[in-house]
Amino acid sequence: MAAADARIGVVVITHNRRAELDRTLRRLRELPEAPAVVVVDNASTDGTAEAVRRDHPWADLVAGRTNLGAVGRNVGVERLTTAYVAFCDDDTWWAPGSLTRAADVLDAHPDVAVVTARILVEPGGREDPIVAELRDSPVRGRAGLPGPALGSFLAGASVVRREAFRAAGGFHPRLWLGGEEELLAADLAAAGWELCYLADLTVHHEASSQRDARRRLQDGIRNTLWFTWLRRPLPAALRRTGVILGQLRPSPTTAAGLLAAVRGLPWVLRERRVLPAHAEARFRALEAAQRRSTARQYRG
Repeated sequence: MAAADARIGVVVITHNRRAELDRTLRRLRELPEAPAVVVVDNASTDGTAEAVRRDHPWADLVAGRTNLGAVGRNVGVERLTTAYVAFCDDDTWWAPGSLTRAADVLDAHPDVAVVTARILVEPGGREDPIVAELRDSPVRGRAGLPGPALGSFLAGASVVRREAFRAAGGFHPRLWLGGEEELLAADLAAAGWELCYLADLTVHHEASSQRDARRRLQDGIRNTLWFTWLRRPLPAALRRTGVILGQLRPSPTTAAGLLAAVRGLPWVLRERRVLPAHAEARFRALEAAQRRSTARQYRG
């Protein structure tokens, strides 16, 4: 094993994907950075925790009793003491050298809280369609950023500055999973942090077939609407809501997502905190791209 890069660790969340997690951990174990790895098992019932203990005793395992969704990442961050934390899903893995490069960039740019990598879809190594949108981001950050400024990020392909992540509260437990990054990104921007895309970081993604597509769609619709009304000013919230509703195809799943969003309105109104102008400008800049996007839409 190479000498560990003490600046950066990895948090992997998983649920009932024992085979995929095994592949990811084997890939992470081979990295030249030899990062500390925390696995947060979100109450799997397929023997995942037992397999990690048996086959990957070098990883720090947190075997949860309930499925915390994205909040499992918060748990993992608290287990690490590294300055930077790379997130990894159980069906993604970081390319050799990318973690060191991310740490170098974050060292050199102390106002950057998140860097997001290029995503290659496996098998085949083709770019995920979202990469073009990250590369051509219309968001304007400060001059001299190491890559295009972003309004939000993709958790399974990003490295965060631990102090910024913790200060912003991490991923909100109310959102659980599905579009959970947008609220955290907004709060980081409101606090003055930058987020950017780095083309020379690479994450591989071989999508698992073990996924509840209907649940992800339902929660994604709900969370996108909740974020919109939690943080966007009224005119922007109305515009964005109109775009979201216009993209949805009628189905029981989309109806359930909308109903869940409506049921959460009392909480949203109590917690509503409109973004300061500099942070809202990032999301306003994304509006045209969001209308055109085919990479990330909740259609049903």
